[in-house]
Amino acid sequence: MSDLNDAKVLLKKFFGYDNFRTGQEEIISHILNHEDCLGIMPTGAGKSICYQIPAMLMDGTCIVVSPLISLMKDQVDGLNQLGIPATFINSTLTPHQYDQTIENAASGMYKIIYVAPERLDSDTFFQLLKHLHISMFAVDEAHCVSRWGHDFRPSYTQIANVILNLEPRPIVTAFTATATELVKDDIVSLLHLESPFCLTTGFDRKNLNFAVKSVENRKKFVYTYVQSHLDDSGIVYCLTRKSVDDLHENLLKLGVKASKYHAGMTDKQRTENQNDFVYDRTSVMVATNAFGMGIDKSNIRYVVHFNMPRDIESYYQEAGRAGRDGDSSDCILLFNRSDIVTNKFLIEQGSPDVNHSNEYQKLNDMVDYCNTDKCLRKYILEYFGESPDFDECHNCSNCAADVEVTDITIDSKKILSCIKRMHERFGSGLVTDVLKGSHSSKVVSMGFDKLSTHGIMSEYSKATIKDLISFLVTEGYIKNVGDKYPVLVLTPSANDILFGDKSVFIKRKIEKLETPVGSSAGSRSVSSGASGSGSGSSASNRPLDEALFDILRNLRREVAYKSNVPPFLVFADVSLKQMASDYPISVNSFLNINGVGRYKMERYGYIFLDAIREYVKENNIDVYWDDENAVPSDEVEGSYIDSVSSGGSGNTSVSGNSSAPGSAEVVGNSENSSSSYGVDRTANRKRKYPVLEKESTRQISYNLYMEGKSVEEIANIRQLTKQTIQGHLLDCYKEGMEIDLEKEIHTQYKDVIFDAIRKFGTEKLKPLKEAVPEEVSYLDIRYYVLEFEKE
Repeated sequence: MSDLNDAKVLLKKFFGYDNFRTGQEEIISHILNHEDCLGIMPTGAGKSICYQIPAMLMDGTCIVVSPLISLMKDQVDGLNQLGIPATFINSTLTPHQYDQTIENAASGMYKIIYVAPERLDSDTFFQLLKHLHISMFAVDEAHCVSRWGHDFRPSYTQIANVILNLEPRPIVTAFTATATELVKDDIVSLLHLESPFCLTTGFDRKNLNFAVKSVENRKKFVYTYVQSHLDDSGIVYCLTRKSVDDLHENLLKLGVKASKYHAGMTDKQRTENQNDFVYDRTSVMVATNAFGMGIDKSNIRYVVHFNMPRDIESYYQEAGRAGRDGDSSDCILLFNRSDIVTNKFLIEQGSPDVNHSNEYQKLNDMVDYCNTDKCLRKYILEYFGESPDFDECHNCSNCAADVEVTDITIDSKKILSCIKRMHERFGSGLVTDVLKGSHSSKVVSMGFDKLSTHGIMSEYSKATIKDLISFLVTEGYIKNVGDKYPVLVLTPSANDILFGDKSVFIKRKIEKLETPVGSSAGSRSVSSGASGSGSGSSASNRPLDEALFDILRNLRREVAYKSNVPPFLVFADVSLKQMASDYPISVNSFLNINGVGRYKMERYGYIFLDAIREYVKENNIDVYWDDENAVPSDEVEGSYIDSVSSGGSGNTSVSGNSSAPGSAEVVGNSENSSSSYGVDRTANRKRKYPVLEKESTRQISYNLYMEGKSVEEIANIRQLTKQTIQGHLLDCYKEGMEIDLEKEIHTQYKDVIFDAIRKFGTEKLKPLKEAVPEEVSYLDIRYYVLEFEKE
């Protein structure tokens, strides 16, 4: 039987990590011990690895139930990029693709098969399951099985029936990012998990910077923020299609590469826009909550909520799509009280025969989050049942805000007294009118204009009074009673303010009307550069070389385009940042980068390695060079990689187009499919396998140059730096290709450069650069070094 040592070998070999993240090792250990498991782990914590690695180690096929087609495709594409044979079965397959996939599955060709829950109703598919050797049944987004969850899917209730009718019963595992205790109990019961090992790793995402802002002009904020983050991928969520269309149109007018997504668009439009975003052809997605669950894009740097969501679960899941790679990311919620009315309307549009009290309570919790002046991270964690050991996280807008603490004890007494004098029978709207001093017909007819509290807060705007009332609700001095039309009722703790010496303070400045309303009331600051401590952060202590990072990011875009995969599947941002900090110039050092396994080294590593070497050499960066391991013919261990690449006897190749399962070439051993995906215990083999060789990218630059394009034009076309293109052309010249480089060279400095070479030699370029005029470039020096050596 496989053990954790085997699992760790696969973790490094395929996923490029030396150690498991929190919770992964425990869950994998229990799965390998043939136990059911429930894993509640935050987005980005690596839930999928918890079932993918055991699936590779166990005999048979793992079935993964996944709610969205796009999620399946991303997962399968990612696995195929790693050389792990996986496929999906859903409605996007043509009849021919479906038949071929079923045939391949029946022969045991795939280790992992993703299916939509609706597919489980198919008798044909169930017959396939009965003939497969199923090692495990994994349920992703398991909260969808519970009516108490925020995203209930009726199709999920069929999962248990299928599992109960399978002989022998496979191991059953369930995973979700957000689940209250009630939802957790539902998952265990409704999926019939047998004595499961349950693990909640914690909901905290330390790399996410949470912020709530009450701004006067939300559109202006979005436009300004997005324009200042054009190099980053981000999502802007809106409650309505109209808001999506409006924001998207205006972002396009501002020159922002933006996509949009909502249910009013055709399937084709949504798919095209989603692909543009995933493949980094657009930088921002403006969408309703219809977008996102199926997106496995790891390099989303910000999520802005243009409107307040309906509940904490939805908000945390949507905000959690930022920073899946562990890098620092922003989660900003733009709060306006009108969102409360809109969300109540949406709740009321639900099924009339359903009690919506639970939804109203969740909405109240969401409003409290927006109104609290305490740590936002702590509020979220406590909502999900955790007891954080801190009062301030120093990475949310409330903790980081440089805002004075205001004593609002007198204002609180005024509000509480008014509610009491109105006999605790009315909502915040009418209470606000009385405090403001309104003489509306309702206020006058009920005699509230005669109360001593009438007009007692006339110096404040209605919005500020409502904010103060909401703050007192959040602090527990007032509670909302009722669902659709709640009334304000005092809690026992209100007496401590009214009749005791309890003081109330708020971490925000409360503005009188002399100051423009909304200029800072309720505002929170946003730190776009908050440093996170997620497990995916760069392992290097060295500063990030921004120029190299830009080169590598452009190279990744080019490689991804040629491979027809999203850029983040080539290497994650955190991997590129570590490369741009550590300068790995040997295969061994490159394999020490987080996220670089043997298969990715073979598939993509060499072209990035060459780019880093070229940059280091061109900029005279002092890096230890391991000459023995610096050439692309290094020994790469692992019979699995060799079996995938060699096409040797006994192997069957399965390939298809980019939209079909198995789009990357996948090879399995027909005699013993499990052995090829387990731990290699055979002798190492030498390979030289850069799929995208450096020569190919040089050739592209060379061809464009010979067509008459300038270096600047080629750099713009290829989205590479000018220095990189010059390096390509110089390499071509060095290799004897027909090219006239003298038009790129400052020929008037030939003698000066030759004199410097005679004095300092050619071992290092930096002394030469310092000895010649400033306008002499490294291209000039490198060119004349070659000419000098010829003479």
